[in-house]
Amino acid sequence: MKLLRVGEVGNEIPAALDDKGIIRDLSDQINDFSAESLNFDNLNNLKKLDLKNLKEIDENIRVGSCVKKPGNFFAIGLNYKAHAEETGAEAPKLPVVFNKSVHCLVGPNDNVVIPKNSEKLDHEVEIAMVIGKKAKRVKREDAQDFVFGYCICNDISERDWQKDKGGQWVKGKSGDTFGPLGPYLVTKDEIKDLNNLNLSLDVNGNRHQTGNTNLMIFDFNYLIEHLSSFITLMPGDIITTGTPPGVGLGMDPPQFLKDGDMMNLKVDYLGEQKSKVIKEI
Repeated sequence: MKLLRVGEVGNEIPAALDDKGIIRDLSDQINDFSAESLNFDNLNNLKKLDLKNLKEIDENIRVGSCVKKPGNFFAIGLNYKAHAEETGAEAPKLPVVFNKSVHCLVGPNDNVVIPKNSEKLDHEVEIAMVIGKKAKRVKREDAQDFVFGYCICNDISERDWQKDKGGQWVKGKSGDTFGPLGPYLVTKDEIKDLNNLNLSLDVNGNRHQTGNTNLMIFDFNYLIEHLSSFITLMPGDIITTGTPPGVGLGMDPPQFLKDGDMMNLKVDYLGEQKSKVIKEI
């Protein structure tokens, strides 16, 4: 299934995309896509529905973040060798784990805001996993049993805050609007091969990032095994899994996002994001 949340900010309702690309209202079937409802019992019930019998929603409606305020928003750094190299770092021997604030989540086509004190705003196209049941010390071969679905994440990063202001990365990764997520939360059965997904990001129609999940240093299953050996993962938790090369920081000279830029992100099976960059008023 391709699940989404639609409506004005703060008033989104759950929905699904039917096989003809029509958005269908799920608000009579499930309250929302949140930590309380993202479980496999609810998913199995949704899969039994005949979506064409549900209320149709206008295709022009705003699309929100496909997950409502998760308990945790984990991220993996430097998970593509070429990206590590372009930033001047060595490829890690173990996953680089950090947090993003859950409050940075926005819809896939919402504006990305350059904060007033920002100097080096950057983009990162990524694939995020959403957990569907409690996961603690999970074995790699069982990892997918704990994944509810996958979605696109743009891990917006303020490089000056991240690298030059001391401390951990979280402050450079957590500004308002730094987490466009969606459009769809796509269930595993919709994806042919997790280890062969193409990712791309364009700025103003020019290709900046291109990658494929077969180039990840640590694959999806290993990341769940690794994280769950230290941290109990809960339903609704998001793990965004790293970005391929082509970020602004890695260009010569560096090219950071500016007012009026348009970003277009695509990932096989997961859809497309289109975001405008604007200055904070």
